[in-house]
Amino acid sequence: MKFLLTGGAGFIGSHVADALVARGDEVLILDDLSTGSRGNVEHLLSDGRAELVVGSVLDRERVDECMSSVDACFHLAGAVGVRLLVDQTLDSIRNNALGCDVVMSAAARHDRRLLFTSSSEVYGHSDEQPLSERAPRAIGYRMHARWAYAISKMFGEVLAQSCTLELGSEMTVARLFNVVGPRQTGTYGMVLPRFVVQALNGAELTVFGSGEQSRCFLHVEDAVAGLLALIDSDRAIGGVYNVGSAESVRIIDLARLVIERAGSTSGVRYIPFDVAYEPGFEDLDRRVPDTTAVEEAIGWTAERTIEDAVADVIRDASSRAQDDRPTPSSIDVA
Repeated sequence: MKFLLTGGAGFIGSHVADALVARGDEVLILDDLSTGSRGNVEHLLSDGRAELVVGSVLDRERVDECMSSVDACFHLAGAVGVRLLVDQTLDSIRNNALGCDVVMSAAARHDRRLLFTSSSEVYGHSDEQPLSERAPRAIGYRMHARWAYAISKMFGEVLAQSCTLELGSEMTVARLFNVVGPRQTGTYGMVLPRFVVQALNGAELTVFGSGEQSRCFLHVEDAVAGLLALIDSDRAIGGVYNVGSAESVRIIDLARLVIERAGSTSGVRYIPFDVAYEPGFEDLDRRVPDTTAVEEAIGWTAERTIEDAVADVIRDASSRAQDDRPTPSSIDVA
């Protein structure tokens, strides 16, 4: 089969591309490279195993042309990271909401199966733990970037389900919970790669808030296995599925684990959320997924631990640091 990957040069998208190529599928990547990187997929492009089209999901003509040439689509493109959402809220929300409309409309028009990657952020302040797909949602003050992002993802979910119910389209929604792994950048607020780079550089690890808040991190390889199984499954069509790990870790414990595994002497510095992001920023104590539905639909469960993810991110960051070191001929000795 041939798959369209919107946002396919990004962190998760590039791993999806790797997995599809490895099993013999063709890959067409549509990415504006605003947060993704050609370097993430260069190894696939150089030998013709994938094709990259540099463009926006807001370009209806280009999206339509891409969609018409494939069998199915992973809609992965969208704003990523709290830092980006705070700094570029308007563009982020427009890209998420309008991008869903453009991509899903094209998929429906050409009768292409589509998987949409949503986010655990749609649960908002929900007190139910673990969170099932039917858990009540309590979105915070809508003018804060975090909750505007959640609303844009909810719009995409509703649109996908409406296309399925009213148009007979084959669309599935995956709610991802804190995916981490190689190629992820801390530039936009992602905590694990930020901790790793700080630890490797001997800098203080900046923990936002008290550090007592906990999260469930999912290794990108487990996430990709779940996404591929969902798009392949007829049973999953029209459904919404949590894709995450039930293993919970406090952020301060994550920082200590990174320091230990990196062999670092770094300390920890606490920064209030109001300083790190924006006044009135609201964080959550914990968010744990109930993955019963996805286990029953496709038999998927997370297999890798947070220790596995930390080790892989350290290895990747160390490798990139080595690659970035200047060669002897380029060192300025003047």
